[in-house]
Amino acid sequence: MNSTRATIGIDIGGTKIAGGLIAPDGTILKRDRRDSPAENVDEIAATVADVISDLAEGEDVERAGVACAGYIDKSGTTVLFSPNLAWRDEPLKERLEKSVDVEVTIENDANAAAYGEFIHGAGHDVDDMVMITIGTGVGGGVIIDGELFRGSYGIAAEIGHMRVVPDGIRCGCGNRGCLESYGSGRALVREARALVAGGSPYTGGLADKCGGDARQLEGKHVTEAAQAGDPAAIELLADIGRWIGEGAASLTSVLDPARFVIGGGVADAGDLLLGPIRQAFGRQLTGRGHRPTATFEIAQLGNDAGMVGAAALVRPAKA
Repeated sequence: MNSTRATIGIDIGGTKIAGGLIAPDGTILKRDRRDSPAENVDEIAATVADVISDLAEGEDVERAGVACAGYIDKSGTTVLFSPNLAWRDEPLKERLEKSVDVEVTIENDANAAAYGEFIHGAGHDVDDMVMITIGTGVGGGVIIDGELFRGSYGIAAEIGHMRVVPDGIRCGCGNRGCLESYGSGRALVREARALVAGGSPYTGGLADKCGGDARQLEGKHVTEAAQAGDPAAIELLADIGRWIGEGAASLTSVLDPARFVIGGGVADAGDLLLGPIRQAFGRQLTGRGHRPTATFEIAQLGNDAGMVGAAALVRPAKA
């Protein structure tokens, strides 16, 4: 494999398809972005193929990595299941390669984002890393000894679906008590809306953000209010951080990573989230005070992580 050539990275989301021609050092040489026709498998594949073809035109490029939400088989050929896209046992690699002149590999979006941060972002200086993405849900990716860990069937690192509360809140996956039900952006909004709807004067800053209509409150409003010093918003972010920190401590008992990288939209809160994560992690870590401990960093690549990581995955691993 020629590591000096640019490769293409594609990130397929529920509302958009983002693509880039990525240099070996992670520089984005070209960009493309299209709306995602999420309910039509043929249109999704056709749109992705168009993006790949447009990015490859006139370039010396042979490979493309395609990141998408869902369970991807370990061979990188088939989307077994996607919760937000109309794919069930979809042979996406084969479908795309019938339309484009490059070799295509499929990867889970959180795995791709983790690999992007490992190669070009907040995990570039370690060999063992866990990324936790805190957006609408909670996702993740695991790097062990410099390699992306996929598990036996390609669907490892579904961090958001670790069970943390027996018989707890029903998760979108159908189970109860998943970390995602307590430590996600969705959970943040749920709790913030409940506070505002209750009419407590303690939530004045949050109520102002949504004009007093709790149904209009969004996660970004909580972050904005917290950054402005609103105590209720700060407390809500701390609650999210506590769940993530405790989850990270449990993961450490199994994986012993050198670093946790925190990404996703909620990570925009910075230290207002990272501080409580570190505190909860320290309280729950087995052997604390008598062992090396992981560091925590905010992801550096932002919304480009999946695209950059997908492109990096079709190159050799870093030295």
